[in-house]
Amino acid sequence: DIAVLKIEANGLPKVAIGDSDKLRVGEWVLAIGSPFGFENTVTAGIVSAKGRSLQHENFVPFIQTDVAVNPGNSGGPLFNLKGEVVGINSQIYSRSGGSMGLSFAIPIDLAMDIQAQLKSRGKVSRGRLGIGIQEVNKELAESFNLSKAQGALVASVEKGAAADKAGIEVGDVILKFDGKVVNESGDLPRMVGSTKPGSKVTVQVWRKGSTREITAVVGEIPDEEGGIRTAGRGRPAEPAANRLGLVLSVPNAEQRKQLGVQHGLIVEEVRNAGTRTELRQGDVILSVISKGSQVDVKSVSQFNDLLQGLDKNATITLLVRRGESQTFITIKGTGDK
Repeated sequence: DIAVLKIEANGLPKVAIGDSDKLRVGEWVLAIGSPFGFENTVTAGIVSAKGRSLQHENFVPFIQTDVAVNPGNSGGPLFNLKGEVVGINSQIYSRSGGSMGLSFAIPIDLAMDIQAQLKSRGKVSRGRLGIGIQEVNKELAESFNLSKAQGALVASVEKGAAADKAGIEVGDVILKFDGKVVNESGDLPRMVGSTKPGSKVTVQVWRKGSTREITAVVGEIPDEEGGIRTAGRGRPAEPAANRLGLVLSVPNAEQRKQLGVQHGLIVEEVRNAGTRTELRQGDVILSVISKGSQVDVKSVSQFNDLLQGLDKNATITLLVRRGESQTFITIKGTGDK
């Protein structure tokens, strides 16, 4: 919905550009477009929310409104009551294809930054740390000794990327980026993406029960990401299931190479405890986290001993390798059923 066009003409009418940062939730806004081919249609509503993250677009902090937006509105302006453009109508949430009171607009500040980059460089550059993150829920916050669920939990760090060079580690919870608070994980991609590649920023992380400041030089998202590798899985080395109903095995050297891990246990089978855990066959358990302490797992007996040492009602968190990504999985209650 954003393009830069060069027009050989003078004295053309133009709109006034507003400041989307100054928009307030509840403020009235107007959309102009051609829904279903009806030209110059005006619809009105209020700003429902700001900084919305949509599943397929993590880098745009969308403005959510209840303005009626339909096919033909996309790319049209969103005005405030001063007649200033504060957004570009982009998409809707709908089960029918028509307006359901959930429309989303690209903030004009972001759009103007994009057009400036397109004019000067011919492409859009976005910052990159090279990490995989996930939301910090109540159970994860408890495992990492956080006072509340906040921040972005680092589930994986790409070797050689900006985060790796800065010393950011798996298990860190990013609380602030460049001085801005990361309330939830969806905030971080927008913050990093809007940062100029090469910029030096301070990242505040929660690690082992305390905060620390890390300086990172932001990388750049490449034009094309690399391919995807498929990890292999071996046969069970130990058929007995532990108290979680997991049949685990130690990967051999070839399996470790295929899986891209230095240690861990392969989940060969999930038996009667499937209702208690989100683990799947083929997952690789890398570490156990409980009450802020993280222990790498290297043998089946070590893992089972760790489980036996926990109260049956304890909450533990596992760092798990699944395919090409890593994720934290929380298990509430480790005792026998």
